Amino acid sequence: MSSTSSISEFKPLLSQSVGYGVVVGVGFFFAGVMLVLTYLQSRYTNMSPRSSEEFTSASRNVKPGLVCCGIISAWTWSATLLQSSTAAYTFGISGPWWYGVGGTIQLAIFGMVAAKVKMNANGAHTFLEIVQVRFGTGPHLLFTFYGFLCNLVVCGSLLLGGSATVTALTGMNTDAACMLLPIGIAVYVLVGGLRATFICDWSHTVILFVIIYVASRFIFKTYGTSQETEGVSGLYDLLRAAAITTPVEGNQNGSYLTMKSNQGLVFGAATILSGFAGIFCDQGYWQRAIASHPTSTTKAYMLGGLSWFAVPFAFASCLGLAARGLSNNPKFPTYPSPLSASQTSAGLAAPAAAAVLMGKSGAVALLLVVFMAVTSATSAELIGVSSLFIYRTYFRPHAKGPEIVKVSHYFICFWAIWMGAWAVILNRAGVDLGWLFYVQGVVLSPAVIPVALTVSWGKLTKPAVILGPVLGAICGMAAWMIGCWKILGSINIVNLANPYSAVCSGLTGLLFSGIITVGLSLWQPAAYDFRGTRAIANLDSNKDEGVRRTSSSEDEKTEVTAVDENREVVLTVDGELVDISVLNRSFKRAAWYSLALTFIITILGKHHSRSLRLMCRQVPLPMFFSHYVYSKPFYIFWVSISIIWVLLSGVFSVLLPVWESRQEISAIIYA
Repeated sequence: MSSTSSISEFKPLLSQSVGYGVVVGVGFFFAGVMLVLTYLQSRYTNMSPRSSEEFTSASRNVKPGLVCCGIISAWTWSATLLQSSTAAYTFGISGPWWYGVGGTIQLAIFGMVAAKVKMNANGAHTFLEIVQVRFGTGPHLLFTFYGFLCNLVVCGSLLLGGSATVTALTGMNTDAACMLLPIGIAVYVLVGGLRATFICDWSHTVILFVIIYVASRFIFKTYGTSQETEGVSGLYDLLRAAAITTPVEGNQNGSYLTMKSNQGLVFGAATILSGFAGIFCDQGYWQRAIASHPTSTTKAYMLGGLSWFAVPFAFASCLGLAARGLSNNPKFPTYPSPLSASQTSAGLAAPAAAAVLMGKSGAVALLLVVFMAVTSATSAELIGVSSLFIYRTYFRPHAKGPEIVKVSHYFICFWAIWMGAWAVILNRAGVDLGWLFYVQGVVLSPAVIPVALTVSWGKLTKPAVILGPVLGAICGMAAWMIGCWKILGSINIVNLANPYSAVCSGLTGLLFSGIITVGLSLWQPAAYDFRGTRAIANLDSNKDEGVRRTSSSEDEKTEVTAVDENREVVLTVDGELVDISVLNRSFKRAAWYSLALTFIITILGKHHSRSLRLMCRQVPLPMFFSHYVYSKPFYIFWVSISIIWVLLSGVFSVLLPVWESRQEISAIIYA
């Protein structure tokens, strides 16, 4: 047993000093940069993070390019890079696609919810505030529990994935990495608030795409110049050889080059459930919807979802499959053994491939990419959880902007320390990134449908919004245990995070919660007109006869919600009149877009024309049922699609926010 353990040991390529230098040095360097940018924003624009509205919601006027970039950055967790690569390493070519599908569909559907937020609760700061205004204390406390539970799961995933990579590549102590990672992030969140996280998101996204693509570090090295893979053709041959030595159970011919993967399909279902839970219960995504300009909210989520898809699709298709093909290479960190089950679950497939392909430079590049993913997503979680704090709701109902900001600062400091301690507790308990990834959908899926309907469906009732999540959670827990026992033979920590048992629980919780919530509401429907949620006042000013001023200084713009006798709402943002009918059209566009996208990338059926049959080969379910194993030309075509997609996503995500902010940048430069 000990000999096996030593053979499977992941040999670090870098020294511990590099790990501490990145975690502490680079972390505080970026904190310093963000502080300077925040100062320039306060000095030369009319937006100050001392305003509660600016601190928590970025004054609700963030442009779509920056929101899109923020969505990409916030949704690019360590799991996006590491767990997707693990899926490619374990299941083959289907893993990265299903991981991308499992995040893109939810972003598209959440665009519909975001449109309803701007339409029915534009003055809100959190989804909990909407629940409290509409349904009162009981539902508010219930969804407060889900909000904090989601934040705990996400923070644990971020820090465990990031610290595991830092430890594997540098030998740095895992507990130290967990505690130190959040500290530098908390500094610029404290000073800059939500807008600082958007700016941070952009800088992190730039670095992410530079290292993945422009710097030719991973994709070009793997598919073009690496002597280890010998290009795309050589990697294809390595994967065919791997199917002979270590075939995948449930895949067509044991191949890594097929969408006919039973385990991959179940992984896709688990990813979709986990994605729904991670987006709809996470205040960070609601906060981006709240912060965006009313007329561009849906556009931002549409573009964000399509752009984000390229990250796991291209990154994992490259490094995850390279790790599998190179597992017998003498440079592989665990050679002559493959990665152990625990190393695979910890997300070490991508670090292993980077180490083989580029040695120390690859290790440094991957370390920076994962560090950027962790810090950016963590900043979104910190600002999100600070707004979830129930100080104003239950302790100081009449607290105004400056007091709210002060309390938010205290809570961010507390949570930065607590999330590090929480990650240490999970690590000591043997919980890793893979375990949390699957369990996320299990524990959070019962809240998804009720919280989405709260802002979008007038017939929803208070008993339904309470009983739906509670009874759904009970059914989900029962299905979790029974599924684990019947499918895997025993109930234990490892089996509970198996994709099959996770899907049993997550799907049961989601569907039963939705059926109960909708059924009870239709039995005795409410007739809510959203007047209450539309009248939510801002924190920096007093409501005066139907006029709500969001500014904390005379220089800031005024936002007005006016309700006429026909209950038609007109929003004024930066002097622009926006009729409710415009937001209704945005909602309908989001609905058609999300349905079309889901149909195209997951369900598109068989067609009889030759051109459409070729198109269907790019869509998972037809390829699954066709049992098709990629030929070398088709694999090269598949790789080309991933490269083109990530190139377009990178250019769009980096340049659009700069173009949209050209006037503000010019004002600072020429001031």
